[in-house]
Parts: sequence; structure tokens; C-alpha cells
Amino acid sequence: MNVVMLVARLIVGLGIAAHGSQKLFGWFHGPGLKGTAGWLESLGYRPGIIYALGSGLSELIGGVLVALGLLNGIGPGLVILVMLVAILTVHIGNGFSLQTRWIILGAAAVLALLNFATRRRKGSAAAAV
Repeated sequence: MNVVMLVARLIVGLGIAAHGSQKLFGWFHGPGLKGTAGWLESLGYRPGIIYALGSGLSELIGGVLVALGLLNGIGPGLVILVMLVAILTVHIGNGFSLQTRWIILGAAAVLALLNFATRRRKGSAAAAV
């Protein structure tokens, strides 16, 4: 197993799962289910509680599946659906987070480069070792 991909899966998966737990349970200084429902209703998603449950569960379950590397089509699919809605409704105008977007972008670039650098290719000297 590629260690870089394992680390990337754990960082992304657990980060998304933590975000879902903020929405559902109020963990990590999150708004909890009622707060998330109210915020979603302010965006026009009614009834907010249904959307809060759907987005929170999708992030929590999808993130855990990504982190564990289980059901590879389902976990990332859940995360992609929720993030696509988040991008189109909130983040496209506001950014991911003013405090952390460059850190996250830099971390993603480093992980991508490390993954590329550590891959073994057919016919390469690294593959023969």
C-alpha cells in the first residue's frame, strides 16, 4: 500500500467526518443539528432538519469510509455530492475558509507531489528494486 495515499485518505476522510460530526452533534465547536438546520433554512433549504441530517450523515459516513478505504465508490460519492452542493451554494462566493484555504491547498499539493514521486512505473529502475 502506498503510505502517502494512506495518509491522504486519513487526513481527508477524518477531516470530512469531523465536519459531519460538527453538523450532527456539535462536536469540535460545531453548531449541532439544530444550528445546522437553521443555517440551511436561511439558505433556502427547507425543511432544514432533513437537509442537516442528510449533509451531516453523508459527511460523517462518507468521511469514515474514505479514511478506512472501504466501499470505495460509496464513501467518496457521498463526500463529492455534499461538497458539490457546498461549493455551489456557499464556497463559490466565500472561499473554503479565509484562515485555512492556503494551508489546505499547500497540503494537497504536497500530497499530490509525494504521491507522484513515490509511484512505481513499469520499466523504471524503481520498479526493479
